[in-house]
Formats: sequence, C-alpha cells, structure tokens
Amino acid sequence: MSLTSGTKLGPYEIQSTLGAGGMGEVYRARDTRLQRDVALKILPESFAREGDRLHRFEQEARAVAALNHPNILAIFDTGQQNGSPYLVSELLEGETLRTVLDGGVLPQRKTIEYGVQIAQGLAAAHEKGIVHRDLKPENVFITKDGRVKILDFGLAKLAQKSAVADGVTLTSSHTAAGMVMGTASYMAPEQVRGDAADPRTDIFAFGAVLYEMASGKRAFRRETTAETMTAVLKEDPPELNDAGYPISPALDRIV
Repeated sequence: MSLTSGTKLGPYEIQSTLGAGGMGEVYRARDTRLQRDVALKILPESFAREGDRLHRFEQEARAVAALNHPNILAIFDTGQQNGSPYLVSELLEGETLRTVLDGGVLPQRKTIEYGVQIAQGLAAAHEKGIVHRDLKPENVFITKDGRVKILDFGLAKLAQKSAVADGVTLTSSHTAAGMVMGTASYMAPEQVRGDAADPRTDIFAFGAVLYEMASGKRAFRRETTAETMTAVLKEDPPELNDAGYPISPALDRIV
C-alpha cells in the first residue's frame, strides 16, 4: 500500500517516500506526539497476508528493539494500520555503504574506521543472541557525520539460547536449516548449504564487506548466483594486494 503525504498512521503523519525493498516501503514521517521526524517502514497489505514475510517483519521489530547501540539503527515503535504492520525507527541522513563504494575504493583509513564500527555493532547484537544473516553494503548506512548504522535485521535470527538484556528475554529461533537467505557475494558457506546460521555467519559477511572496502572489488563474484555460491564454498578470494591498491599487512591479516 503506497501512502501519500499527509496520510496518518496512529500518531505518525507521512511526509514523503524514502524507498522500497523486499521487506516493505519506507517513508519519512512526523511523530506528532514528540514533534520529531522518523523513518516509518510499512509492509504492504498484500505482503502482510504472507505468513513468512509477516513473521520476518515482526522478528525484525523484536530483535532490533532489544538492542541499544550507536552502530545499530534504533527502533522506536511498531503498530498496525488496516492490517498492515509498520515499524518506526530513527531517521538517518547520509547514504548506504553501497553508494559510497560505487564512488570508488575507500581510503584505508576509512576502511578501518567504518570496519571498527561495523564490528562493534555486530558484537553488541551477538552478545544478545541476535544474528543479522544478511550483512552487506546495502545494509550499512554512513551518516553525514561519519557514523555507521547497521540496517535491516529483517532476516535476523534469534539464536538458540536464552539471553536476557535490558529486561528482554530472547528465546526464539526461527531460522530454519535448509532455507537459503542473504545475498550470494556475502553469504557464508553454511548459508549456501542451507544450514543454520550463527554469529560466525556475520563474521564471514563482515570479512567480505571489509575486503570490498579495502580493494574496491567483491571477494566472491561470478557471472551467475549459482557460480558465486560455488565460489564461496570452494574458492579463496584473490589476495588483497592483487587489487592494485596499497594494503597494510595488519589490515590484510584481519581480512
């Protein structure tokens, strides 16, 4: 369901469209109670009737709401409007890491700066039993002041352990073995095989993102998705120094 400027969902008034993806449409909205601008993601009504998609949307809300970290998108509220669930988050100004990388290889200083922040955000999520499962440059946002925010825990898995954090108990596990999700170039081998994910899955994806930031090239990229997935399983990425850019030995070892 596409919303026009002025449409109200509870206390939120739509101002403009920010974008759309497989997990819903995102709008700039005004919180009329607190008088602040927010981002509002709404799952189209037709999608809301799909149990799996709706479940993942609700899982995103629960998972991210349990986190409170400067490098993870903050969730403020959830609700439903005419059968369509929505999620309200902080409004970010800046661009995705994908857009940044499309502009050329990053200076090594920026690679390290952004990499440290991504690692800190992932560590906070893993400490609370949450695995992202779909870390990639499109899901990393760089604000205008250089802060990193990890986006879209819509494919997150609540790990098979009880974790109590800030009064929230995380006990669910809804990532089924045998289901392949994520983006091929950043998928860990266990995801390609359809096995269950754990924090190591995110660490593998983080390594692929670091590789791309440092070299300007994807660690695993072939002509087709199937070939890319095969490369993830059976091949090592080219040496970082082969990319033609100076890479410090320390960064090379980390990647």
